[in-house]
Amino acid sequence: MTGPADLTGSGIPSGSRRSRLLGDPEGGRRGVALSLISTLVFVVLVGFLIVNAPGWDEFQSFFFDPETFASSLPKILRAFWVNVQIFLVAEFFVLILGLLLAVMRSLPGPVFTPIRGFAIIYVDVFRGLPGILVIVILGLGLPGLGIEGMPTSEFFWGTLALVLIYSAYVSEVYRAGIDSVHPSQEAAARSLGLSRFQALRYVVVPQAVRRVIPPLLNDFIGLQKDTALVGLIGLVEAFKRADIEWSAAYNFTPYVITALLFLALTIPLSRFVDWLVARDRKRQLAGAR
Repeated sequence: MTGPADLTGSGIPSGSRRSRLLGDPEGGRRGVALSLISTLVFVVLVGFLIVNAPGWDEFQSFFFDPETFASSLPKILRAFWVNVQIFLVAEFFVLILGLLLAVMRSLPGPVFTPIRGFAIIYVDVFRGLPGILVIVILGLGLPGLGIEGMPTSEFFWGTLALVLIYSAYVSEVYRAGIDSVHPSQEAAARSLGLSRFQALRYVVVPQAVRRVIPPLLNDFIGLQKDTALVGLIGLVEAFKRADIEWSAAYNFTPYVITALLFLALTIPLSRFVDWLVARDRKRQLAGAR
């Protein structure tokens, strides 16, 4: 049966379908314009409904008070720098520890069974525990032991807790990347005289890391958000500062400021992940040709 796209009788797709298949720039621009217009209409409609709601005035005074916004923003901004510092330090160690755990779980042979077992237990424990419990136990429990020389900094314990939690998740991302590398790659490296560890270091791991960059960045978006949990052990970061400002003014505007700051950091990261995924897809399609 002849479909609508083949009514010409020649089997050649119609103009609109051909434009979609070949990536016609004009058709792409029309699609983007329509998407923007429909999004704008939706936002305006939702905004109109909210502004005309019966409780809008009271809602606005509690969540969008200009005076509270102006007085709280500088303090929350300074506290947000603590979140950024925790994120940067934790990210560095998570990348290293996560890769180490993934390699430990990928070691073959019975001689490495204890190492694989340790890595499996580590991942199971820290993936299974709620992050808030790990932060509270480390941040409030271990310093309470009073051991000489043990750090008492909330920054240290909060960052350590996040490293332990997210290295377990990231190790599984790394391991998926290592498993995705075809065994023939390692076999070819071994045939050239490389040892098992050299093949893993120079052939398997570099390919695995390139393949898992987008999911790794997704985990780091979650890590940035979870830095707010560190305030539970007394560190004054953005959410903790917002809580202090709320207690002083009995107004929820500081929480809105904190939410906007997190969005200002995580949304660009999300778009960067999307760009990396799209670039990787284009490379795969180009390679398939």
